[in-house]
Amino acid sequence: MKIRKTTGAMPDKINLNMTPMIDVVFQLLAFFMFTLDIAEVEGDFNIKMPSPTKSMVENIDAPPSLKVRLVAKVDGSLAQIVYNGRPLPSFAALRSQIVSFIGNDQALKESAEVEIDSDYDLHYRHVIDAITHVSGYLEDDGQTTVNLVEKIKFTPPKPPGG
Repeated sequence: MKIRKTTGAMPDKINLNMTPMIDVVFQLLAFFMFTLDIAEVEGDFNIKMPSPTKSMVENIDAPPSLKVRLVAKVDGSLAQIVYNGRPLPSFAALRSQIVSFIGNDQALKESAEVEIDSDYDLHYRHVIDAITHVSGYLEDDGQTTVNLVEKIKFTPPKPPGG
């Protein structure tokens, strides 16, 4: 039997096959993703509060709601602005009505809510004009912003004839 004699020199480079290792890592990643149990949101308690008594209900004031109706012409232009059931000639008149209602009352500014009801075919720029005029304005110096109503909501759109 012939025995080979090795010189004791090791090869300079060892090749490792990384493909099986990457496969195992992706399998572990998929396993942990599929078995993850998402915890409930903290602070989400099922608390049963007592029913409000009559005196408690009387103390709760509903925020004042200001209704603005924008009526469109057939071509989509603005036909009329109606504020709380009264027609107004322009958006500037709408702003003056809001300013006279709000005044300098900061609590009223925060709690008041404007509901904008516009016709389905009204051009969008008129709705933006209404939002701009009820939310605030710039002072005469052009630098100071005066905030009016912070809460604005919209009625759901009604298609023509509906």
